Amino acid sequence: MAKTIGNPISWAARNLGSTSDHVGEAISGLGGETKAEIPMVQVLTMRDIPACLRAGYDDFIATRADAIFAIAIYPIAGLILFGMGMQMDLVPLLAPLVLGFALVGPAAAVGLYEISRRREAGLDARWRHAFGVFRAPSFGSIFVLALYLVMLFLVWMMAAQSIYAATLGPEPPASVMAFVGDLLTTPQGWALIVAGNAVGLLFAVIALAVSVVSFPLLLERKVGVPVAVVTSVRVLRQNPAVILSWGAMVAALLVLGSIPFMLGLIVVLPVLGHATWHLYRRAVA
Repeated sequence: MAKTIGNPISWAARNLGSTSDHVGEAISGLGGETKAEIPMVQVLTMRDIPACLRAGYDDFIATRADAIFAIAIYPIAGLILFGMGMQMDLVPLLAPLVLGFALVGPAAAVGLYEISRRREAGLDARWRHAFGVFRAPSFGSIFVLALYLVMLFLVWMMAAQSIYAATLGPEPPASVMAFVGDLLTTPQGWALIVAGNAVGLLFAVIALAVSVVSFPLLLERKVGVPVAVVTSVRVLRQNPAVILSWGAMVAALLVLGSIPFMLGLIVVLPVLGHATWHLYRRAVA
């Protein structure tokens, strides 16, 4: 029988119906009632980082059509952010907004994990299969964990606003150039840089610990959020140097990919998403 995608309305209805069945199952997992055992974590080395990047790049080259999503979404998001930045009261938050993308990136890339999973299993892996996550047995848990990361992102934005108000604020800057000048040439500006980087690093480490392998684990196995998060934290504790280096590399590539107008994310995001799946494979037995 020929397989067709169907019209968007019928496709959405089928997937939403499947998703609603999984949300109820995820609720018990949130309370720690899941009986799934915590997977065994493995030792990583620095050589695993370039190996995962190469594997992620291979997946990207083999399934380049998945970049359609980045082409459609991220340049538009970049233009929106640029337009927001022209509002003087939002200029101080433009950098935290762009950098904060790394906090929710693991959730945004979950469709790419599914493509890598299918390709690894020898299944057909095309861009439309990214929507298969909506039918995953643990999709409810994936959704809830994504909400946690969104909440963490919002808290980070509030913290960034508070840091600005305590240093160069609370009034908005007179212009972009005036803000840059105050940031680089005044004690208050350097205090903002130091405090912002320190607090941002804390948020980044928390997000990394919670999500470095949790989303791929939930995608592949029917486990609850507690098991996924504990496993992710254990991977960080077992391999602190490797995972922290991985997180720093991801953040740096996301920043580079955001210049200009997030056009670089057309390549960076798919490669990092696929590479994260391969890191999970090496980190979790």
